[in-house]
Amino acid sequence: MKLHELTYLVVDDLELMRAVTVNQLRALGCEKIKTARNGAMGLDILRNSKIDVVLCDWNMPVMSGLDLLKTVRSDPKMVKLPFLMITAEAERQRIEEVIQAGVSGLLVKPYNAGNLRTRLEKVLSGPARPSNGLTPTNRPAGTSSAHTYNRRATDTTLAPSRILVVDDYPVTLRLLEQMFKDEYQVVTATDGLSALALCRAEPIPDLLLMDVMMPGMDGFEVVRQLHTRPETAQIPVIFVTGSADEETRLKGMELGAVDFVLKSSDPKALRAKVRNFIKYIDMRRKLQADFDAMLDASMLREDVENTTRHDIKGSLAGIVGMVQNLADDDTMHPRHVEKLRLVEKTAQQVIDMVNLSGELYKMETGNFKLKAVPIDIGDILHRIVDLSRSTFFDKGLTIEVDTDTPVGTELPQALGDANLCYSMFQNLIKNACEAAPPGTRVVVALRDEAPLRIEISNHGVVPPELRDRFFDKFSTSGKTGGSGIGTYSAQLLAKAQNGSIRMDTSDADNRTAITVTLPRHTFDPTTPNA
Repeated sequence: MKLHELTYLVVDDLELMRAVTVNQLRALGCEKIKTARNGAMGLDILRNSKIDVVLCDWNMPVMSGLDLLKTVRSDPKMVKLPFLMITAEAERQRIEEVIQAGVSGLLVKPYNAGNLRTRLEKVLSGPARPSNGLTPTNRPAGTSSAHTYNRRATDTTLAPSRILVVDDYPVTLRLLEQMFKDEYQVVTATDGLSALALCRAEPIPDLLLMDVMMPGMDGFEVVRQLHTRPETAQIPVIFVTGSADEETRLKGMELGAVDFVLKSSDPKALRAKVRNFIKYIDMRRKLQADFDAMLDASMLREDVENTTRHDIKGSLAGIVGMVQNLADDDTMHPRHVEKLRLVEKTAQQVIDMVNLSGELYKMETGNFKLKAVPIDIGDILHRIVDLSRSTFFDKGLTIEVDTDTPVGTELPQALGDANLCYSMFQNLIKNACEAAPPGTRVVVALRDEAPLRIEISNHGVVPPELRDRFFDKFSTSGKTGGSGIGTYSAQLLAKAQNGSIRMDTSDADNRTAITVTLPRHTFDPTTPNA
């Protein structure tokens, strides 16, 4: 759809800024515009009206722009809604936060209608960013991100700033052009009407150096005309004139000129003034370019990760299929079938790991949705312990499951996700077995409480320097090849299932225990299949 066909929601707590954005949209031919003075009011409009694009300020009372964005991205009905954040923020960490939250584009204040149009066109032509930047992964295997999206390069090198010089006297015009052409893009005009036309065409000048007294339309009238249109109202103007009259100078300043320079002044002074002002303009342009590059890099990284994850799963699924066909062949020797089944199981475990990496990313970005069901947590623990006994046989460990449930009664069930629980406890039990000294015991205790409590204990203590950051990402100690994400992912998995996790280590007892709690499933005889 074209820009003028869309319906816009402008959210800003300042009435003046709402009016500026609305006027700039209207200058682009957009008339279907709704406004809100905070995120909460904006959310109400979004839930009751059809909105195509959101233009939102960041810092607002009641509900900030970031909170509104997070709410929008968590709603399945609005998850792909184009969301342009308008901000004066310059702190990189905060910008990364809004990028992770799934913003479609960033627009740095102050801006003009030309900047706004550029950002809107990019937001509408680029890929949707559902779920904090998670992009769809259902494209054909092997599709490269370079062919999927036509993104601009992330090089933030700026083109020279553009200066429009306006003077009806050819000698002065040529002098000013020569003075600045080595540093900036210089465009010239000999009268007010030509200057207006150049200011209304892309690319809009970054700065206007203009004479006051010109035939037809003087410099003052040019400034008045510039201020009647949102796309040109913010072009800064420096008057360069031969008039030293104080009244003329004050009139120019009242109209909004940023400076007033006499033609008889030292050219070096004019160069210095222009250079200082262009520095400010370039800072804003660089900030916008940096934000665009950060957003592009984030989208590219997400695309590559998702494409890679999709392609790996596709290849592994093919391997599993071929192995299954071989194992089902009646002519295959039983010993070979056994090995093929082991290959099949290993490949399936890798697929599960790839799937888990996607789920962990959702958890990190706050977009994971738990579909909790009753799970046989006792069976999961027994299966992991049985596997661990064979894996750590050479260490002579005694690995056992201890329950407080009377013999002959069913073990309690947890309420969560079976795959997530298996991954979490497999990591924790493996860590305990690796840390336990040879010939010692590792006990996995299941306690029938509300919530359920699962404690994994082993001999040995966590090093003092690691205790305060035990669940931090990439924290590891004493393990060759350890990644330091096992306990970190366990914490994510526990919290994602509405549970908790903690570590206790005792130098006196020479023991370490990891305690996980999970919601307990309560059997309801009135519910079918409870």
